[in-house]
Amino acid sequence: MAIIYPFKALRPQPQFAKQVASRPYDVLNSDEARKEARGNPNSFLHVTKSEIDLPEKTDVHSPVVYEKAKENLQAFMHRGVLFREEKACYYIYQLTMNGQSQTGLVCASSVDDYEENVIKKHEFTRPEKELDRINHIKITGAQTGNVFLAYRNEEELDKIIGNWQKSHDPVYDFIADDGVTHKIWIINNADVIGQITKIFARKIPATYIADGHHRAASAAKVRASLGTQVTEGAEYFLTTLFPASQLHILDYNRVVRDLNSLDEKDVIKKIGRKFEIEKSDRPVLPNMMHQFGMYLPGQWYILNSKDGSYDEEDPIGVLDVTILQNNIMDPILGIKDQRTDTRIDFVGGIRGLPELERRVNSGEMAVAFSLYPVSIEQLFDIADSGNVMPPKSTWFEPKLRDGLLTHLIYEY
Repeated sequence: MAIIYPFKALRPQPQFAKQVASRPYDVLNSDEARKEARGNPNSFLHVTKSEIDLPEKTDVHSPVVYEKAKENLQAFMHRGVLFREEKACYYIYQLTMNGQSQTGLVCASSVDDYEENVIKKHEFTRPEKELDRINHIKITGAQTGNVFLAYRNEEELDKIIGNWQKSHDPVYDFIADDGVTHKIWIINNADVIGQITKIFARKIPATYIADGHHRAASAAKVRASLGTQVTEGAEYFLTTLFPASQLHILDYNRVVRDLNSLDEKDVIKKIGRKFEIEKSDRPVLPNMMHQFGMYLPGQWYILNSKDGSYDEEDPIGVLDVTILQNNIMDPILGIKDQRTDTRIDFVGGIRGLPELERRVNSGEMAVAFSLYPVSIEQLFDIADSGNVMPPKSTWFEPKLRDGLLTHLIYEY
């Protein structure tokens, strides 16, 4: 069963919440972060993307970047922008986008649960991305990035959270620049905290990483690296848990830099062996499984998988990301490993089909593919089976903001 704990969050004074709240460090590059934080000394990007305060050519993985992050975090506390909660609490985090809300519980989850697979994974991690977060956590002493977990719905828990929202005012309530509304409530009643902890311990056998595999893996490796000097804070990591019924997975699309020495006619001919191909006079957002959009300069195509291009009985083989890999990426475009091949890039569905067109039309990329999104039940089934999805299979929106609730592993 899942073990969760309340924690003493490092969080902003209410009047600074909107200024502090920033998009996750891994959804924007350094230039985008620099522009987003410009004119806002309270943006948490000064902590999560601290290279923005250093010369532009600074290596983002150099020690000076992590030291700058620590310096900036301490400055936020010294200026009174951030403060530490006096008692351990749970927090309710509600996000509303396009009129749809999802509500999660922010807590500290057990590193033991992660290592014992009570917290289930569906992706492999990349060592260089782990190392980046390990260095950031160890030097700043803080888990600044939230791990997004999902669980199968539990009516008793839904009722407790709903009643707390109805009977208490949120401590934060603002609309971010992208139009997403963020509200946070503090659960500071010992009896309610105890009830929530017991529900997870008695009724919720597992939670599932929806987003944040590298953050979770890094937290576990930080604890291991501390050895006999491990702190109590390092035994846990920052998580927000959402019931499955409230989650929506968006498409996660692909762009490829070249056609593997083929011309467009050759590519289309080879793809036609496994897919029915039809030209489209409009951008293609697939409306069912096993259908794909393909964009070559100036032209969209609809690709429908033919019989025999996938294994319906294989939980991994039936995924559209696998079908694309096995029938196009590997045999035609020569991309053997999407985790390591630098010729491929991934575009989250929130950026829309125009982003795929832009990347190809600019000449940066040669071809783009749009995919039908994975379902939350597919994610659960694959994680339960012990399998892993191909890289970049899921994209969740809206994103939790960094800086609103931070978990410290060292005492300041």
